[in-house]
Amino acid sequence: MSQYTKSEEAIARLTPEQFRVTQQNGTERPGTGPLNGNKASGIYVDIVSGEPLFASAAKYESGCGWPSFVKPIEPDNVVELRDDSLGMTRIEVRSKHGDSHLGHVFPDGPRDKGGLRYCINSASLRFVAKEDMEAEGYASYIDQVEELA
Repeated sequence: MSQYTKSEEAIARLTPEQFRVTQQNGTERPGTGPLNGNKASGIYVDIVSGEPLFASAAKYESGCGWPSFVKPIEPDNVVELRDDSLGMTRIEVRSKHGDSHLGHVFPDGPRDKGGLRYCINSASLRFVAKEDMEAEGYASYIDQVEELA
């Protein structure tokens, strides 16, 4: 079992935008994140800790401007907290081990897939392509990624 932790070394490797989003609860501008349009098979992991968060099979185009997922790949790695900032009540999503701010979850996702939309900042994620998953220690999640036609 892998150990996923937040370390000073991992924080030091973040770009200024990744640091702002994950460590200062920031939000990237809609449509600017490089993973928003990613359609490759694989998993999305916390940029800080490497803990698995979402699978490509759970990703869909919501039109919101950020990568959207219907569910986490490993529910225990995703923490949901009440967020009353910006004059509204939302549910913030953070990684459990890295304590990275990921984004928010909303109840307006596809009804046939549970009705949730995990709206996640690209800056908080690292994509691991299916062909690299075994080498990077994520082989146990390969069956949860889709096959591209």
